[in-house]
Amino acid sequence: LSKVVTLGNVQVIIDGFAAMGFPNCGGAIDGTLIPILRPDHQGSHYINRKGYFSMVLQALVDHKGRFTSINVDWPGKVHDARIFRNSGLFRRLQEGIYFPDHKITVGDVEMPIVILGDPAYPLMPWLMKPYTGTLDSEKELFNYHLSKCRMVVECAFGRLKGRWRSLLTR
Repeated sequence: LSKVVTLGNVQVIIDGFAAMGFPNCGGAIDGTLIPILRPDHQGSHYINRKGYFSMVLQALVDHKGRFTSINVDWPGKVHDARIFRNSGLFRRLQEGIYFPDHKITVGDVEMPIVILGDPAYPLMPWLMKPYTGTLDSEKELFNYHLSKCRMVVECAFGRLKGRWRSLLTR
């Protein structure tokens, strides 16, 4: 049977991330490498930074690590940010149609529903990533909460590869 990945109840997702320490968050995004056999065509594009042939699985997950958006179109050599910028998810987020128009006020700033990414991703009004460089205590606290919430995507990849062990080998 075909399975469709759906966003689900956005308010439940937002409440779940808020309970984990990050307000108005709709998901966490990251990529993982899936090993493959050497393709006959353009094989060098599939050699990743670790030196083996792979494809990139990029996914957005909810607060429980359930996949809400996936993309597996790109060779292992391609950077996460490039994959993301060329995805349908990016276009829908940019156009403001992926999530409902649900903004909250933090301090004196209106904050839309955001997703959380690692430093590889571009900073956008709807994508938060950690601060880099020398950090004061407020920025360290922000990074702590972002990292804690972003770990759900790392755990989701771990469960995926643990369940389907064939994703660990060619």
